[in-house]
Amino acid sequence: MYDFPEFMKSSKNRISNKEQNTQDIEGYYFTGAEGSQMAFWTCHADRTSKIHKHEFDEYMVCVSGQYTVIMDAKEYVLNPGDEIFIPKGIEQWGRCIAGTRTIHAFGGKRIIGE
Repeated sequence: MYDFPEFMKSSKNRISNKEQNTQDIEGYYFTGAEGSQMAFWTCHADRTSKIHKHEFDEYMVCVSGQYTVIMDAKEYVLNPGDEIFIPKGIEQWGRCIAGTRTIHAFGGKRIIGE
């Protein structure tokens, strides 16, 4: 597959640009009954995210392409199938190459929505 299925990309679940840590990426989210969230991102061009941290844990898996997570002054290169756990409160940022798709699970509400 080269894209997430259409049912995962409802315009009602699209992540607005103002809630993105990386410019010009396409993202969608789902919220669990207890408030946790899942997000699905597609990077259409090489991009770098801004430095940020969350008040909840994050789990990430690279579906396609390559994503480099930087935290604690270490780089973790994720290729398809690779996963990483990012503890809450850790300052992080990353780089993705064009064609990268990632899935993230957050232990809290990452996207406020509109």
